Amino acid sequence: MRTSDARPLLFLDVDGPLIPFGGTGHPVAATAGHPLRGRLDPGHGARLLALPCELVWATTWGEEANETIAPRIGLPRLPVVDWPEPTEDEGRGGLHWKTRPLLARAQGRPFVWVDDEITAADRAWAADRHPAPALLHRVDPRSCLTPADFDALALWLTCC
Repeated sequence: MRTSDARPLLFLDVDGPLIPFGGTGHPVAATAGHPLRGRLDPGHGARLLALPCELVWATTWGEEANETIAPRIGLPRLPVVDWPEPTEDEGRGGLHWKTRPLLARAQGRPFVWVDDEITAADRAWAADRHPAPALLHRVDPRSCLTPADFDALALWLTCC
């Protein structure tokens, strides 16, 4: 159960969770400027906003996610994780390069990280070093976020 009034964070990647690669994701529509935008499911925004959390972009799209992705799926401007310069430790032990910066950004708050590249090493590292509950939720990049993913996120967020 949550011990703070602050809502949990939900760190959201774009490529994989929102834009599927291959498989049977959202049908591709012709979109000027960004060909991958046509793969976005416009229903994802409402489902994300319904979750009891604070949404944060955790993607290399950076601010472009607010300009390109958010309007297409009905999200407001969201905070964006600023990624630090890579270090020599990056990738050691199978740890994803986003893991350390996301735990630092969470500052001890409960959080969910939704990405298609999360591994057991990331989960173990977070469990050993993060004082609050954390769910590192891997999404299949071929199908992006599914109703089952949203159900799992909602359940965890209401119980954390």
